[in-house]
Order: sequence, then C-alpha cells, then structure tokens
Amino acid sequence: MAHMTAPALTVGFDLDMTLIDSRPGIHACYTAMAARTGTYIDADLVVTRLGPPLEDELANWFPAADVATIADLYREMYPAHAITGALAMPGAREAVEAVRAAGGRTVVVTAKWEPNARLHLDHLGIAADELVGNLWAEQKAVALREHGASVYVGDHTGDVRGAHTAQAYAVGVATGPCDADELRAAGADVVLADLTEFPAWLKNHR
Repeated sequence: MAHMTAPALTVGFDLDMTLIDSRPGIHACYTAMAARTGTYIDADLVVTRLGPPLEDELANWFPAADVATIADLYREMYPAHAITGALAMPGAREAVEAVRAAGGRTVVVTAKWEPNARLHLDHLGIAADELVGNLWAEQKAVALREHGASVYVGDHTGDVRGAHTAQAYAVGVATGPCDADELRAAGADVVLADLTEFPAWLKNHR
C-alpha cells in the first residue's frame, strides 16, 4: 500500500544581487552601449538600482519610442561585456547545494532575459535545476507556483511581493539595493545578511 510522502522542497532564488554580483559586467555593458549609441548613461547610478526590468532603466536614458530597440541592442551586447565580470555572491553555490542536500530542487526566477541569465549560471558554476527569465515582482509568482516553490529568496522588495503573491515564504537577503529595514517593511518573513546564512536558516526552517 502506498504511503503519503511529504511534498519535495523547492526553493526559488533571484539572480542579480542575490546569487550573483552582476554590477561590474552591467556597468561595462552600459558604458559600451553609451559609447555605441552616443547617449549619456550614468552607469554608476544604474548599478545601484538593479532588479526591475531592463526597459524600466532604459526609459531613464532613451525616448520611449526607442526603448524596445535599445533593449534588444543591450541584450545582444550583454554576453560580450557582462558575463565574465560578474561574481558569485558569498554563499551562493553553498545555498543552492544546501537545498540539494535537503533533497530539494532549486529554480532561479529573474527579470533578466533568460539566455543571458543562463550564461551567468553556467559561467559561475551555479547548478540550479530550473531557470525562468523575464519575470519581475508579482509576475515571478507564475513561475514559483508552476514549480511548486515554497520559499523564494531575493534582495529586492519586488522579490518579497513575488514570494507573497505565490504564497511562498519570503527570504530577504540584504545584498542588493534594498536594505534589511526595507525588506522587512515590504513583508519579508526573514532577512539574512547574505547567503552564507542560508544553509543554517534552511535547516531550522525545515
């Protein structure tokens, strides 16, 4: 006779400033794009507010009618400029491994264009089970629900909203543009200083 087993653990992770520090590469890509388009872009400012969709940022520098075309150009230039400069965040690989060690699965859900997100994971050797790109804030709940994620880890208040929309436990990491107080105010269920704290938290949470 079959017996009931507990549902498998699935943990979602954001990408930029959660699993990877993409600032050096994104800075380089925006700098190259500014040179190519002849448009002033303050790349130092851009990298302080990563998280929302690319088009939202481009709208600060280009006319609305040009944003879609410029977004395509950025995504095309991205692999040459942005991949090798990015770093794994402290504890990123260990966090993903901790989920695996607990018998679980990981899904990376990011606003980044999925092919470029895949290049980052492959380059840095972060072995997520699934990757879903092009989703921001509440939209992330679509992928979290689809993959049965009960926990979502992210650095932005938009990630907290995505987790709650999916009725997942919202784990904030204070490694991106939103500090611990902002993440708590947005409703994060727990806030970690960084991912090095995640394996111990997961063990207690389980």
